[in-house]
This record gives sequence, structure tokens and C-alpha cells, in this order.
Amino acid sequence: MPNSKNRELAQSWLAIDPDPVTRAELEALLGDESALEERFGERLNFGTAGLRGELGAGPNRMNRVVVAQAALGLSNFLGGKGRLIIGFDGRVNSDVFARDTAEIAAAAGLEVLLFDRMVPTPILAYAVKHLEAAAGVMVTASHNPPRDNGYKVYLGGANGGGQIVSPTDTQIQAEILKVAASSSPWPRSDTYKIIGDEVIESYSQRVLEIIGNRGPTQPKIVYTAMHGVGWAYASNLFARAGFTGVNSVSSQQEPDGAFPTVAFPNPEEPGALDLAIAEFDRLEADLIIANDPDADRLAVVIRGADGAMRRLTGNEVGLILGEWAAAKAQGGALACSLVSSDQLALVAKAHGLSFAQTQTGFKWISKVPGLVFGFEEALGYCIDPSVLPDKDGISAALAIATMASHRDIAETLNELVEKYGPVATSQISIRFDSVAEAQLAFKKATAGMPEDDGMVIWQPSAAEKVT
Repeated sequence: MPNSKNRELAQSWLAIDPDPVTRAELEALLGDESALEERFGERLNFGTAGLRGELGAGPNRMNRVVVAQAALGLSNFLGGKGRLIIGFDGRVNSDVFARDTAEIAAAAGLEVLLFDRMVPTPILAYAVKHLEAAAGVMVTASHNPPRDNGYKVYLGGANGGGQIVSPTDTQIQAEILKVAASSSPWPRSDTYKIIGDEVIESYSQRVLEIIGNRGPTQPKIVYTAMHGVGWAYASNLFARAGFTGVNSVSSQQEPDGAFPTVAFPNPEEPGALDLAIAEFDRLEADLIIANDPDADRLAVVIRGADGAMRRLTGNEVGLILGEWAAAKAQGGALACSLVSSDQLALVAKAHGLSFAQTQTGFKWISKVPGLVFGFEEALGYCIDPSVLPDKDGISAALAIATMASHRDIAETLNELVEKYGPVATSQISIRFDSVAEAQLAFKKATAGMPEDDGMVIWQPSAAEKVT
């Protein structure tokens, strides 16, 4: 039999859970001690990436109770005042979690603006600055497996509209824990406002303005949204920019939280682009442009000089976009994370710009003073940091397509390699079932490492449960 503590916690949880699906799930687990311990022995921690975890019942899962507690905790952190923007993607329950957040934050005194449709994360990030909000919430788990969802927070004011950094995360977590410890009900209100067209159009106009005119050629492009929200927004921008040769992977075009054609909707993962590659070959296309499900990242495949498919690394795309941004800049800085290629430093020097290398994550890259472009090798690119201080796979996609319409991408990349020198990189992703297993693997792999010219970087990813 389950111990009385876990059973009492579960019964208390059932009393406040408004979701019949997770209530039924938890009721079925009341006799399973190991399951209750796993769900009630700890809770999802609110970190700099917000919340992210598997959907299900209990405090160690993403569900309506955890989201309600987070919404009220965030509202209390903000002092019950200011403007809060809320967006959501196409994952399971994203719209429900967004609406719960809107109702609870509105009742707490905030001016709440909720998007009327699924949006990419970059549009939520843009809205926080554009509408001078105190904070923004994006309900998404980005490129995580289908079973996951998440809760990402942006902060306005002195934070500049970017992702939160420490100690803000611990301060919000403290408020969430106060809410979780209280037996008081969460007041709700339907006084929030709905937003949509104006913000989306403002974003679209800004992207078209900063990227500039299409070139004389029409590259044949294969696009995949990876079952996410990107297609509606990317296709609109492609059309308005004059691109007529964009072919969507139809089976991955519409948002679908089940992600039926990919086990892991991450463009970096082996097999994730198989359907796009098949279309690329069938159409004899020039370019694959792939966004992850919340469209904040971009993967690029080109046709090389020999006619063969060539999948670009994040460092290569970062070099191409960095040169493009630097050539237009009138002063400022380029930046990348310490796990990315430092070729960007050479680009900055050649154009008389400063350069910064930061900790991993756009929460750090976006805070570099005078930033005009930043990137991370994990397929994230920030091409307009003054208005959108985060990675944006939509604007980066249009930038790459526009460059391809002026000149072959393979030729551009070869020229940059000749100018700045070659860099060879390779990425391997390994998943572990436990922290101890990961630590043991790290210890074995780093024993007797070669000391010649080169670099090996281990990057734990808590967002993907690799720590």
C-alpha cells in the first residue's frame, strides 16, 4: 500500500485538479507507491527556461494545477500589476494552459493580452517588446518529444524583453511554492483581452523591412514546419517577399501535438528531416528550410557544388548570417555562445565590430550591449535583437532564402571559408536515463583526452532531460 503521506498528497491534488483526464489518471495510480513517489516526491522546478516536463498528473508533471500555480506565482512576482502577454503553440493542452494563465493573471490584477491563435515563440517574444509588457508567457516545449509541454517566461523592463536569468527564476519559483503551499482557491477572471492581427502584421512588416528585397533568381525551396506552427507565418512572409518556388512538406505542414511522422521533432535529430529530404530529391530543389515546432530554430540543407545534398551545421548558418548582418551594421557587436564556433569573432574584426562569447542560451546572448546579431550552434539565430531579443527561426528562414535568391549558398559559404578559414565540427547527442549515468559517461570519455589543436564541449540539456 502507498504510504499515507503520498496518498494524502494525491487526494489533496485530486480535490483541486480541474482536469478530468489527469484526475482519472491519478485515481488509477492511488495504489501504486512507486508512481506516487515519482510524481509527488518532487515537483517541476521553475528555472531560467521556465517549466518543461511530461504531461500528466501531479506536481512533477505539466498539468493544469502546476500551470495555475505558476500563473499565480508569476503574477505575485510582478506585484499584481503591469501587462502580461500570453502565447501558445500547437502542443497538447497548450491552448488550455494559456487560457488558465490568462484567467488567473487577470484575476490577480494584471492587464492580460492573450493571442487568439497559435503563434511561434518569436512572435510572443516580439510582442513583449512591441507592446511594452511587464512579462510574457509562451506555452511550448519547443522541440521536445510529443509527451512534453512547457512554460517559458520573458521579462520586460530592465530585462529588455528577453528570457529570464538568475536570480529572477528563483524569485518566481519562491512565489510559486508559496501558492502551492496554500489551500486558498485561485480566483479567475475573463477580463483578459484578445490580440492577434495587429501584432502579427507589425512583426511581419519588421521582418520584411530588415531583410530587404529578394534577388533575381527563384530558388526552389522545400519547407517543413515539423508539425508545428511555422507554416502559416513563414508562407505568408515568403509570398510577400516574392518567393514562388516554396514547397511545403504537406504531411508535416499543420500543427499536430501528436507529431505523427517524427519520434523527436528536433531538426538536429537523425531522421527528423527524412520527409523533407525525400521532397528535396524528388523536386530537385535547391534548399531545405526547416523550423522546429515553435519556429524559433532553423535547419538548412543546400545542394552543394557537386549537386549532392549538404546539411549545414548551426555554425555554418551562423557564419553566413553573421557576415550578412555585419556587412549592414553601423557599429555594434556580434555574439555567440561558448559552445559555438568562434569564427564569428573574425567576422566582427573584419567589419570593425566588437565580439562577445557568452554562456549557453539566448538569455545571455541577447544581453550583449549593442548586439546586432547572435547565434548558437543548436540552430538558433537572432537577426534583429533590437526588437526581438531571442532566436527566431522565421526571420532567419527568410534571410537565408533571400540570400539564396541573390547567390548560391554553397558559393557564399565557400567564399567565407576562404576568407575566415575552415572550421570542422561534429555534434553527437546522447540521452541518459539518470544524472549518475551521464556523469559516469562524462568521466570515461574525458579520461586521456587528446591535447592537440581542437575542442570538445559537453553541453548538458535539462530541457531535454539530459543533465
